[in-house]
Amino acid sequence: MSEPTKPKRLSPGARIGIVNPAYWLEPERQKRAVSVFENLGYELVLGKSTTLRQDIYAGAPEDRAADINAMFADASIDAIVCARGGYGGNRVWPLLDYEAIRANPKIFVGFSDTTGMLTSIAQRTGLVTFHGPMLTTYGKQTIDYNLETFQNILSGQSNVEIRSPEACRARTLKPGQARGPLWGGNLTLVNTRLGTPEQIDTKGAILFLEDVGEDLYKFDRMMVHLRESGSLDHIRGLIVGEMLEMSDTEVPFGKNTDEIVMDVCGDLDIPIVSNFPCGHGDYQATLPVSHEIELNALDDDPCIRIPDSPVA
Repeated sequence: MSEPTKPKRLSPGARIGIVNPAYWLEPERQKRAVSVFENLGYELVLGKSTTLRQDIYAGAPEDRAADINAMFADASIDAIVCARGGYGGNRVWPLLDYEAIRANPKIFVGFSDTTGMLTSIAQRTGLVTFHGPMLTTYGKQTIDYNLETFQNILSGQSNVEIRSPEACRARTLKPGQARGPLWGGNLTLVNTRLGTPEQIDTKGAILFLEDVGEDLYKFDRMMVHLRESGSLDHIRGLIVGEMLEMSDTEVPFGKNTDEIVMDVCGDLDIPIVSNFPCGHGDYQATLPVSHEIELNALDDDPCIRIPDSPVA
């Protein structure tokens, strides 16, 4: 497999394009988030999709895809950050111009439903993409951890170490160390791509997963599905992010999320970490999809190290 393509690093004063691939974002939250970036010295360029509404979506799929394609083709745009997630990205990633993206590599950041675009772009073009906070994150509140990790990862630093903050401590479920390309994202999105041309090739990868608002039995079902699909057979490590708002049934399921992970994956000879700050929680690390990382889970303070910068 060829080496992934690194986008150009995020420089001070960079022009950041904002696109909305799925749901529309409330104007007041968008305005607050824009001010956060502008206060850091960045220039934000709001794409057409940030003003569109069609039912729950930020315009028709064609409008949302065209906005992303335009941002990649615009040489004045240095990076692209998604406004928010929500259902709808599965109608957008088939419409992306992957040849144009390959010819104009740049930082692309999102999470949740945007998992589909992060992995499709990385797989089809070789471009490193970034699972990280979107405008909706900063539209709610400003947390230094999120901004610092975002800038550290995207500024070109090497040997960046990502640890969990005190308010969101990661847990080592199975100790060990691993090194490999990082793949994954939202568990529901990873599962729905199984058996399709967009299925993630997890062989030799460190897999990371997160989700929100699921029943415990559904989480169990998705993890079992991943295992039975063979997606966990050859991974080198497993990072489970925060699993928020997980509901139980009237008759208790009997296991929490950590216990479900170990029930399904505990026999694998790999390090396993849970509650890592990636996903829908207040604390959101920026992680490079398809780029090589190191997972250190030898003690009760597991961390990710990125030896080589994922940006050029």
